[in-house]
Amino acid sequence: MKTIAQFLSEHSRTVYSVSVHTTVRQALELMAEKNIGALVVLDGQRLAGMFSERDYARKVVLKGKSSVDTQVSDIMTAEVISMKVHQSITECMQTMTDKHIRHLPVLDERQQVVGMVSIGDVVREILQEQTDTIEQLKSYIAN
Repeated sequence: MKTIAQFLSEHSRTVYSVSVHTTVRQALELMAEKNIGALVVLDGQRLAGMFSERDYARKVVLKGKSSVDTQVSDIMTAEVISMKVHQSITECMQTMTDKHIRHLPVLDERQQVVGMVSIGDVVREILQEQTDTIEQLKSYIAN
């Protein structure tokens, strides 16, 4: 079973983040530009929270707040569930399923964000592992 570190090394992508002082509008503009659904929120180098389209819809739009005046830190999800690089993709899937999470930041041993994993990433990886196992079993049986 592949670890998250192995997965990230094979699928290097930029982790997009904003500061706790970023306005909601600025965060939304970055998300639209990069075609992503969530951002890591940093306070310096420390993971402070996550900001997602869901946070915007539920905590700005439905509460009548202004995306121009509201800071991300006012509406972000502050209690972030994250994964460690040594954990497996299967553990990641289990956490995402149990907690109803679509994006998980990945932390190294220094608690620094080194990646982000989406539910789509995890599903594709598990399907590929299953396909590889089936092909190996077919080959074994045929020989």
